[in-house]
Amino acid sequence: MFLQMYPEELINTENDSSATEFILMGLTDQPVLQLPLFLLFFVNYTATVVGNLSLMNLICLNSHLHTPMYFFIFNLSFIDFCYSFVFTPKMLMSFVSEINTISFKGCMAQLFFFCLFVNSECFVLTAMAYDRYVAICWPLLYTVVMSPRACSLLMLASHLLGLSSAIVHTGCIIRLRFCDSNVINHYMCDTFPLLELSCGSSHANELVSSVSVAVVVVVSSIIIVSSYALILVNIIHLSSSKGWSKAISTCSSHIITVALFYGFGLLAHIKPSSAESVVQRKFFSVVYTFVLPLLNPLIYSLRNKDVKLAVKRTLKRITV
Repeated sequence: MFLQMYPEELINTENDSSATEFILMGLTDQPVLQLPLFLLFFVNYTATVVGNLSLMNLICLNSHLHTPMYFFIFNLSFIDFCYSFVFTPKMLMSFVSEINTISFKGCMAQLFFFCLFVNSECFVLTAMAYDRYVAICWPLLYTVVMSPRACSLLMLASHLLGLSSAIVHTGCIIRLRFCDSNVINHYMCDTFPLLELSCGSSHANELVSSVSVAVVVVVSSIIIVSSYALILVNIIHLSSSKGWSKAISTCSSHIITVALFYGFGLLAHIKPSSAESVVQRKFFSVVYTFVLPLLNPLIYSLRNKDVKLAVKRTLKRITV
């Protein structure tokens, strides 16, 4: 029913030729939902940009936030800020245009930046877990271990590893040929929808792509789990309830972020087995690509006394 909305010449490409553009089916083909969804995602987009920009500005303008933890949070907000530009403008256009097309190069660029920012965020969250481990388990050596140079190197490594993984992942998809159809059953160019359109053997490409993702997820997961396992052992040996409370409050925001990021990320990239699974994949992808970048600045600010103090000081400077 949905495909009948498009001219046949836009849906099919010539035999034995690779697609030069794709049609994104989007979230829904129901006209009555287009305007409400446009307004919803526009508000989400605005709040994400303003929220992450505000948090980055607070960290830059307040000297008491110039610590390793907030340096990592700054990088996380920067990634989420950039991340919001990868999908949202195209998504908003899909709600106001009859045919939502994207060129092959545009599709590959979208996939590349998606992989870049997701993988970089993965490693930034890993570095943050290590930072929490050093802060709680080795407090006397914290300023030595987490020096400005060490923090900068950790972030540089995070972004370089994210870039390397994105190049490998996107390179595997670029080598595929798309002959039968160019309709992507998604609102973005993602791995599984593109693999489904491939007209040749995609086993080798899928294998390399899966190994690339697995390496990122497994390595980061091992470091995060190990860090929190050591933190838990250290907390158990704390005799005072004040120490327990401080350790838990220090880690709670990061644990929530990691749980949401990995949880919805894995759910969004489980290969669907039915039409119902495709709908579920779209839902989890929406949470993963639109909701989480909005939630991160809230998670790190609402329960954070340092950020609240920074807000008060910044507002005082503006009003005076």
